[in-house]
Amino acid sequence: MKEENVILVNENDEQIGLMPKLEAHEKAVLHRAFSVFVLNTKNEIMLQQRAQHKYHSPLLWTNTCCSHQREGETNLQAGNRRLFEEMGFKTELKELFHFIYKAPFDNGLTEHELDHVMIGYYDESPIINTEEVQDWKWMSIEAIHSDMIAHPEAYTVWFKIIFEEFYHFLEAHKK
Repeated sequence: MKEENVILVNENDEQIGLMPKLEAHEKAVLHRAFSVFVLNTKNEIMLQQRAQHKYHSPLLWTNTCCSHQREGETNLQAGNRRLFEEMGFKTELKELFHFIYKAPFDNGLTEHELDHVMIGYYDESPIINTEEVQDWKWMSIEAIHSDMIAHPEAYTVWFKIIFEEFYHFLEAHKK
């Protein structure tokens, strides 16, 4: 299977090139990414536990889905594609904001991403792709906040950054 490219960007989110995904993470090059948060009518967030064989952050809990845009794909198209690929459903997404973060992992790779955060609403159970997702659950924003303080090692670095710095955006978009 051919490795996917990520879209290299500058700090203004302007495309400056393409690079294989693993190489971008080895070299810590800034690239475009997205994180999708799905809430239900109880204002709970659908979390996923990353699959055990993922090359970074295996078995950690994170937002509903996240990935990288493909060349020529809008942020919303990418979010919808990956939500369906990982969680098996479609819902309307809305882009909330974006931010840049850089986080090294224990395995020598580094995430350096301009991350577009999106939100959607859904009340059913997902049909998870077990190649990508180990497990899933609904959790209230308050419960996530408490659990993240008690067990920070159980969550992905980007989810902790988004949640700690931007959870007021999620609070403001409750149904």
